[in-house]
Amino acid sequence: MLCSRALVSLALAILPLVASQDTLPSSWPHDYPGKPSGDFSPSWQNYFRVTDPLPNVTFPLGRSYAGNLPVNRDSPNNTLFFWGFEKSTGSLTSTSARRRDEPWGIWLNGGPGSSSFYGFFFENGPFSIGPDWKPKRNEYGWDKLADYFWIDQPVGVGHATATSDGYVADEDEIGRDFMQFLSNLVKVFPSLKTRPLHLTGESYAGTYIPYILKAYFQMPNPPVNIQNIVIGDGTITSGVVWNLLPTMQVIETFPQLIGYDPVVYKYFKEQSHLCGYDLNMTYPEDGTLPDIPVRQPRDRTIPWMAAARYRTRGLNLLQTLQKRYEESEVKGLHRRDRDLRRELWKRDLSERVNGTIDPWYGCFMWDMVMDYALNYTYPWNEVQYIDVYNLADVVFPPVEKDASVFLNDPATRKALHAPTSKDWVLGIPHTFGPLGSADPSPVPITFFTELATNATAKNVGIILYTGNNDFLIPRLGTEIAIQNTTFGGIQGFTKKPSTPWYDDTGKFAGIIHQERGWKYALFYGTGHLVPAVVPRAAYRFVRDFILGNDPLGSVVQLPNGQSMVVGGQDPRLQGLALPAVPDLYLGEGTTQSTYIAPAATRAAWDSFILTETATTTQSPPRSSSKSSTTRRYHRALRSDADSVPTPTS
Repeated sequence: MLCSRALVSLALAILPLVASQDTLPSSWPHDYPGKPSGDFSPSWQNYFRVTDPLPNVTFPLGRSYAGNLPVNRDSPNNTLFFWGFEKSTGSLTSTSARRRDEPWGIWLNGGPGSSSFYGFFFENGPFSIGPDWKPKRNEYGWDKLADYFWIDQPVGVGHATATSDGYVADEDEIGRDFMQFLSNLVKVFPSLKTRPLHLTGESYAGTYIPYILKAYFQMPNPPVNIQNIVIGDGTITSGVVWNLLPTMQVIETFPQLIGYDPVVYKYFKEQSHLCGYDLNMTYPEDGTLPDIPVRQPRDRTIPWMAAARYRTRGLNLLQTLQKRYEESEVKGLHRRDRDLRRELWKRDLSERVNGTIDPWYGCFMWDMVMDYALNYTYPWNEVQYIDVYNLADVVFPPVEKDASVFLNDPATRKALHAPTSKDWVLGIPHTFGPLGSADPSPVPITFFTELATNATAKNVGIILYTGNNDFLIPRLGTEIAIQNTTFGGIQGFTKKPSTPWYDDTGKFAGIIHQERGWKYALFYGTGHLVPAVVPRAAYRFVRDFILGNDPLGSVVQLPNGQSMVVGGQDPRLQGLALPAVPDLYLGEGTTQSTYIAPAATRAAWDSFILTETATTTQSPPRSSSKSSTTRRYHRALRSDADSVPTPTS
């Protein structure tokens, strides 16, 4: 797994490099014994069926099929790779009419350029790979709910293959390639052509999936029947909106980042206002929320941020944050020196809070908050590391997550009919060929209303979800995307999402809302990689709200012209931010202890925020059933651990 002083790996860690076409690698599928001749048909099922034993998999797996299928462009070596699992024996291969209404699903990871087998092995697949590289059955694999496929795409990513001149030019080509791949897949498994498809993914799949749906709507006779698109923590809007603008919401969710310091909070709040980040959303929305340009600092330019992250939306954080740390004075400071620097920084605020944008950071508030935490806030300043995917996770080195040993094992390759022309890697830096990972396409929000209009007309549902602990793509960006889109004749939701929902154990899972063919869920206690951290809640969400029709959170029109929400609206959930629990998880390679700031510090913050803003005045609901929690407190709290109550906010 890729790691640095900030964790930006797996789904979004591909650097926006530009590559010369003559240096781009070529790869091609491998022909295994028994490969049929002629066009794809059900006769290929036996060829793609996974029958050989998989290394160290000692438990039974459902029947599955894997291999490469072409995208019908330029060369047969431009392919996508799939691994699909049956929910029950024969459910993929049956041609019985009784299965025509049975759903099936596809999972995509993002990047751009990241393999969807990160999701398979570490989020929602039939089994996972542990830090010891041993497979383990996943009790909450989504294959238990429907026939499910994990697909490496675009061409050249993961086990997908590409010629040196075959890499995609833009997102429109990604959409066309995916439709052509599906046209071949349904030739092999004909029942999939008419069965309802749920196209799911996370992160940069928030760009892929809208373009795939766009290509679907442009086809007079599409190869499949899409019922829902589902995007988690997605890159739907511009980078300013999904990354920079939500910074204050992140601070109000995780005041631990600034050490619960009111002085620091007020500074960031003023900077947010000066940058135009304090948007006021209404329900329903009464006007288009404005686009916000990147505003550079006065005392320097930040070309990598402006060009790499917010124009092309590729992230260059790994190298930049490592370089920033190595070159900084902070690396050589002892903790006492850092504490002094922190107080000096706060005293300097009296000179800087004068109605002007910070001269060093400009409106790159996300970076300013990250730097503040790495320099001044325990425990991040001790480990010099922030997991931007899940702020509560301060385990460093992080838990090892590496599927390469398993996937590149010759026995695994043979069993999965995988290419031998290259090794599987988590991500590639040349998704868009000579452009590297610099995506030249407009962000999806530019055509989201058009997409939503087609979705309404063709009865395709749009489902968006987000994790409350996500620092990289916080919830506010998704909520702005919803309120900036017109669907069902109205712009945005008419009521603010604030209906609580619970997992199957009765534990509070977050917020659920449904209106006019759209659904939105906020997951509590997790960040970017929702199924990895709260698998029970994710499993229930797929079962009941994606595949099922649970009405919880639905807006219902009443005969008197009024409306109501099934399950009600909880006033504690109607603020801009939902405060996270105070626990931060520490350790080396695994969680070994929990750090919670002293009760007096948290109480002082609660008192301050009550008068400062109405967005974080309430704690989330407790679980609907009783539970007990055993806590191991970090050494900094052992002296007063007995006096720290089990927190609810």
